[in-house]
Amino acid sequence: MIDHLSRAVISDPEQNVAIEQKESDHILPDSKMTPLRFRKRTLHETKIRTHSTLTENVLSHKLQFDGRIMSRNGRDACRELIGFFFTHDQSLTIYEYRQFGKNRTIVLPFIQKSIYSHQCGRRKGKQYRLGDFYVGATLTFLSSDHASLPESIKENTFLKLRITHIDQIALDSLKTASMDQEDDIVIQETNDRLVFKAIQDVLKEKLHKRGVCILTGLGKYFQQLDKEGNGLLDKADFKQALKVFHLEVSEKDFESAWLILDDNGNGKVDYGEFKRGIIGEMNEYRKSYVRKAFMKLDFNKTGSVPITNIRKCYCAKKHSQVISGHSTEEEIKSSFLETLKVACSKSDEVSYGEFEDYYEGLSIEIIDDEDFVTILRTPWGI
Repeated sequence: MIDHLSRAVISDPEQNVAIEQKESDHILPDSKMTPLRFRKRTLHETKIRTHSTLTENVLSHKLQFDGRIMSRNGRDACRELIGFFFTHDQSLTIYEYRQFGKNRTIVLPFIQKSIYSHQCGRRKGKQYRLGDFYVGATLTFLSSDHASLPESIKENTFLKLRITHIDQIALDSLKTASMDQEDDIVIQETNDRLVFKAIQDVLKEKLHKRGVCILTGLGKYFQQLDKEGNGLLDKADFKQALKVFHLEVSEKDFESAWLILDDNGNGKVDYGEFKRGIIGEMNEYRKSYVRKAFMKLDFNKTGSVPITNIRKCYCAKKHSQVISGHSTEEEIKSSFLETLKVACSKSDEVSYGEFEDYYEGLSIEIIDDEDFVTILRTPWGI
């Protein structure tokens, strides 16, 4: 029997899955990681007899992880996902938490349980293995293989998920000598990271103290260049953008980065991927608070927030300049809104992508994680 206070059971071809919610489960496995709002609920924790030849012991050899969709679409970027990788057959499955009202939460299948392979990058075509799962890892799927995905996701060729948290204890216990990675691929990926790091180091000084201005402006500029609205731009577009924002890199470095980013060889690259490679991105700890702040503002889950709502919710009372008497609350609020509005393609609302660009720029200027989180939590009350 399952010991729980509340449970929702989902049918699975090989097993039954239970969601448990225990009132006493309040301790986080890692205080540095912000949990999903539904961290109390767990999946695949069941003693229900299985209907196939798979035993409970085999099914228990799994790795649990949390994830987010890498997207500028606010509704998709704020979806809360939980997944499992099963070592007995190298399969994985992903679910999405959905909240209805204040007290009712259900979990729905998002990626059906099956064996999948990488769709992009150096490991393209290679089956997912235990070593592919860690915080910051990207999982890629062909959108066309999953008919039940939301239309906004199926518009893109690939679904890209970022792992935001992982059960490190389970990962350590599952590691074996058999999970050694292919040496040639590991070397290639290491070299790729060195290429991007070299470029990021060159641009770091140019971005310091101007991160917000450049990142928000760059995001808006890319949208204007993206006439087809598919998020893809060609080499000439990116070179032009870097020149406009005085972020020029050497031809050699640019070409090296382009060879890595254009892994399909079609001459076009997603501009989100380009920014992450050339400029870098905030870590998942910081990103979790950006998403949390946006979700609080976007209570209708439309993916965009009216400027009027941001004005109402933004609180500058505890801003350092207000406390010191150098500025009034209204001055700080107006300054923030003006900076944000410059980044927006619409004058009366802010999209998730634009909101994220603002804080990506701010993140570049702040070294300490806790300082960044405090700056986020204070005005938004999260």
